[in-house]
Amino acid sequence: MAHAQLLISYGQAFVAPDRRLHRSSMSVRLPDVPLLKVKGGCAVISDSISRNTMAKQAGDLSVRGFLADYYSTPDHWDTKTSATRVLRALNGWCYSQSQHVKAGSFVSSLSAMVYREREAHLFHMGDTLVFRLRGAEFEQLTRDHVTDIGGYRYPSRALGMDGSVDIDYTHLPLKQGDFFLFTTQGVRGTLMPSDYVRLIRQNASDLDAACECLANEAKQRAQDRGYGGDQFCFQLVRIDELPEESEDHPGLIYGDLPIPPELAPGDRLDGLEVLSVLSRNAQSRVYRVRDVYSEREMVMKAPSPELSLRNAYLEHFLLQQWVVERVNSPFVVKVMESSRPRRYLYYLMQHVEGETLRQWAERHPQASLVQRLDIANQLGKAVKALHHRDIIHQQITPDNILIDTHGKLVLADFSACHMREVDGHRHSGELLRQIGFNEHSAPEYALGDSVGRRSDQYSLASTVYWLLTGELPYTLTPNRLRSHTDLEELSYRSARTANPEITPALDDALRRALDPQRALRFRRMSEFLHALRMPLGRMPPSEEPRQESRRFWQGVAGILLLLLVLSWLLR
Repeated sequence: MAHAQLLISYGQAFVAPDRRLHRSSMSVRLPDVPLLKVKGGCAVISDSISRNTMAKQAGDLSVRGFLADYYSTPDHWDTKTSATRVLRALNGWCYSQSQHVKAGSFVSSLSAMVYREREAHLFHMGDTLVFRLRGAEFEQLTRDHVTDIGGYRYPSRALGMDGSVDIDYTHLPLKQGDFFLFTTQGVRGTLMPSDYVRLIRQNASDLDAACECLANEAKQRAQDRGYGGDQFCFQLVRIDELPEESEDHPGLIYGDLPIPPELAPGDRLDGLEVLSVLSRNAQSRVYRVRDVYSEREMVMKAPSPELSLRNAYLEHFLLQQWVVERVNSPFVVKVMESSRPRRYLYYLMQHVEGETLRQWAERHPQASLVQRLDIANQLGKAVKALHHRDIIHQQITPDNILIDTHGKLVLADFSACHMREVDGHRHSGELLRQIGFNEHSAPEYALGDSVGRRSDQYSLASTVYWLLTGELPYTLTPNRLRSHTDLEELSYRSARTANPEITPALDDALRRALDPQRALRFRRMSEFLHALRMPLGRMPPSEEPRQESRRFWQGVAGILLLLLVLSWLLR
């Protein structure tokens, strides 16, 4: 009788004079049975070029980052969706970090294979090597993406090399007794296919020993042929047992979890008691709930029961939780872990005791400009934290911002959030079009133009303008635009006409951030946020002492002049 779970063995071996300087990294993770069934086991290898001064960091980071993020993706994503989105997000992070280092980069080749149920899923970028040994057949599963420059071979399409990346994906069935060998380009020109088969078969009972034999033989062959043999690594995975075949498909992107029914105060779901209904709209339901065991109060967000067949929105709903989990900021709401397995489709967030920014503004009409700008700065930090993770919020409005009892701001709604490169297969403005534009949406959404971080900059500036003045910057709101010719009707109303306390410099910053043409706004969000931090109604602190010093010496000069005139008159 077949075993009910997947069983895998593995071995590894490095050849390096100093392991700390090795430019390759590899790892195998086999989680416990519940997670193994949902996500599978995973083997990864990464390799950076020898001329990269940050090769070791690049290799280690890519392997650790992939394993950590892959196993934190929603349980209801299929393997391809989970791994592809993780790799695209990791690629974007590596690429952006490489722009800030003077020497070296976070570029590396990477191959990752996920073993789940009776199948293997291979994801590959660059020139790392993955082979399969089945019986006497030894086959390379990956393609070498390399470029020859000046006699050196460099990987192409590698992780972190560009802002976007093409990922080779291969899906293949598993057979009991399959071997998968992971290694790097350094082994080229050393071992023949017959050598691999012989050495693996001779040491099939001890995979670490098999890898050691491969490494030693490759090193000896390299030395015999007169080139360095000190950067070899081998990782060998064997499929020992396969689970019995099943007709169900737990890897479907939505799983078998149903959408929760309509809930009312007092209802219970998965040990969570509904205390109140916070929001009901066409896309979702938001409830304040209490865990009956831990007494924790949280916020539950679930898809609307009417959306059972709208898979495009459900796919995005599952993305929301994962996106927010990647952001670590005191100004962005945190996702909470459920204390028990979920039987329905929803996710939990921290409960913020407070009110929306719109409610706060209505209750504090006499709030000073300093108080309002403090809130604006907190909002700017929240948006910047999202952008740091390549997340575009797309729906910054006073109703999606919470102010707690201590005056701290928390950005709370992510119904339209979009992660660049991760869900780039869909135009990011399409989702907002389904949910609905608002008076703070940038003009490009209504016109169907491309959107990006500067679109969030517009919404942030529009919300700040409203917070400081109680009005909107344009008579015609951008969400009512019908064509590009309507942009000419957007004439900016100076914020100083509604609030004379606003400095000309701040008004100019708002005007630029609210430019109808996306390309004419601030190139970086930090430039706009700097304008929000400028002291109000006075010079920057560094200039104040100069002003006081100037006045002092002007007074001294006036007294000396007066004494000189008196001396002339008394002669």
